[in-house]
Amino acid sequence: MNPTEIQAIKNRFGIIGTSPVLNHAINVAIQVAATDLTVLITGESGSGKESFSKIIHSISARKHGPFIAINCGAIPEGTIDSELFGHEKGAFTGALDSRKGYFETTNGGTIFLDEVGEMPMSTQSRLLRVLENGEYIRVGSSKVLKTNVRIVAATNVNLLEAVNNGKFREDLYYRLNTVPIYVPPLRDRGEDVLLLFRKFTNDFSERYRTKPVRLDADARGLLMQYDFPGNIRQLKNIAEQITILETEKDLPIVAQTLNNYLNPVQPAGRKALVPIRQAEDSFSERELLYKVLFDMRRDMTELKKLVRNVLENEKYGGDILKDHQELFSSLNNNEASIVTPTLEPSRLLTPVPPRTVDLDRYSDERSEIEDVIHTAAEEESLSLEDKEKEMIIKALRKNNNKRKYAASALGISERTLYRKIKQYDIEE
Repeated sequence: MNPTEIQAIKNRFGIIGTSPVLNHAINVAIQVAATDLTVLITGESGSGKESFSKIIHSISARKHGPFIAINCGAIPEGTIDSELFGHEKGAFTGALDSRKGYFETTNGGTIFLDEVGEMPMSTQSRLLRVLENGEYIRVGSSKVLKTNVRIVAATNVNLLEAVNNGKFREDLYYRLNTVPIYVPPLRDRGEDVLLLFRKFTNDFSERYRTKPVRLDADARGLLMQYDFPGNIRQLKNIAEQITILETEKDLPIVAQTLNNYLNPVQPAGRKALVPIRQAEDSFSERELLYKVLFDMRRDMTELKKLVRNVLENEKYGGDILKDHQELFSSLNNNEASIVTPTLEPSRLLTPVPPRTVDLDRYSDERSEIEDVIHTAAEEESLSLEDKEKEMIIKALRKNNNKRKYAASALGISERTLYRKIKQYDIEE
């Protein structure tokens, strides 16, 4: 292909770069555009695969027909068949009217199926039929419809590996892969990284009315060595950040400054807003709960002492103390207030030094508190079950043991009521 024609395509579709691998991909796209062959575009996410689908459509015989790009991974599995092939009225819940699918509305044009590897297996079968004979059936219909659509697919996953794992149909893979086009990642395009960075920073400086960003030699070398896992999309984001945040535009950006954008880290000295979970010596949420419960017990003990002192000084207080001696018996066994572990505010955000607080001292109290909590939970559960059973019995009696009306009165389904009757062994 003439280099002039390739450059004309680049200018038309805004493609920046001179690397041989990029030129080869464009050359293949130009040659296959004149045919009606199915094309499979592969490459990493963010490498610009959609631009190649537009090249193929725009210089093909279908250029005056419709073009639509669909991200198969973004459409829920339950609706993708309806989106692609349409549906009839009443085909499923919510299908109030008939609807044309993309293969019907794009008849005579081109459909770009991005992330085709995410397509469900059932939809893959429908797509295979379109590729083989141009036929499809709307969801909820038995009528076979015809379409004349060119399919260009793209994926960032290894479809052969997906085939081996049973996640993609082998026959569909070979139907789609009639003509493969590989879009290289940014890290394999050499100095194209610098050209793209310059283009992006110039565009952003014009948009935000700032001076263009310049890189020194070390920064340019660092930019070319970076892997760019997000490819062109990531480079564009970095260019925009630097254009906005770096105010000293009179000086070139040095490698150390650029590295902060390539490998962002937590600023030194900044404290975490949420404490990081430390080792066994630091207080967990459970230990904090124990502290609250210890404080409650201590307050109750102090309250009992106060009441006892008041009663001892009252005329009939002795009789009251005698009648309720069990309530105050614990004070005789332990006159001292219960000692509780303390937590300094600063220790909520820092590790607790080993053996600062010996929680074994409170093992008896902790065990007693856990027993109280467990018993209370069981009693509350039984209480709720008794109340629920009582309400069901009342509702049945009120409605002459007719489950339908009793369930309606209780605000539950008849099936749930039947299950509850069995559960509580209620006689009707």
